[in-house]
Amino acid sequence: MRFASLGSGSDGNSLVVESSDGVRVTRVLIDCGFSLREARRRLRGAGIEPDEIDAIVVTHEHGDHVGGVFRVSAAHDIPVFLTHGTLAASQGDADLAPRADEMSLVRRITPDRSFEVGGMRITPVAVPHDAKEPVQYVIDDGRCKLGVLTDLGHASAHVRRSYSGLDALVLECNHDTDMLASNARYPDVLKRRISGPWGHLANHAAAELLASLDTSRLRVLVAAHLSRQNNSPELARQALAQALASELHAVGVADQDAGFEWTEV
Repeated sequence: MRFASLGSGSDGNSLVVESSDGVRVTRVLIDCGFSLREARRRLRGAGIEPDEIDAIVVTHEHGDHVGGVFRVSAAHDIPVFLTHGTLAASQGDADLAPRADEMSLVRRITPDRSFEVGGMRITPVAVPHDAKEPVQYVIDDGRCKLGVLTDLGHASAHVRRSYSGLDALVLECNHDTDMLASNARYPDVLKRRISGPWGHLANHAAAELLASLDTSRLRVLVAAHLSRQNNSPELARQALAQALASELHAVGVADQDAGFEWTEV
């Protein structure tokens, strides 16, 4: 298995996962918060043609995650997997909603009930976030397990159980608490939403979560969904490295513009 981020942050998120069993290659896109044109550009930059994607799985209805999903799906005949709540919330936004002719590609899923796409077993994990029915994903190809965990306000016991024993983890480090608190450009109501129990993980909260997991198999760790205004790669990397007692270079960081390159699990 290998994976790459096409971009990570409040301006758009998408991550591609690829696995081969020697007979078939399966490629899944987790979210697509980019326009059709931009998604095509970023996929091709990673060496993937859009028609080679087998499925798009969606975490929740916020525009930086679902903004381009239905247009990319329709243009390249790619099925979309998302929860009932995410679909309903997306349909309530005229800018994001799937058109009538795009609904045939929609597949509704249930949180915590696994499904299969090609050679991957995909588990949508229910998470606490300010969305209708949000999930994050654990992907198992029979040889290794990748967890993608962004956009959650706190680490529930269910999340801790679901993300233990992984080989690779992409983990939200949205903000540094002090940087957010001192940011004069952010109104207090926004600060409370971001830092609240249904918002986003701070660096220290991500580190605490990581330290509570079974990481005995963990070989790859990437910090993701960093705020441009309220965090830095160095602070995120330091927090996670300390939680693992590892060197800073052992922690990767996903960038908004460049994502991160293909990483083998």
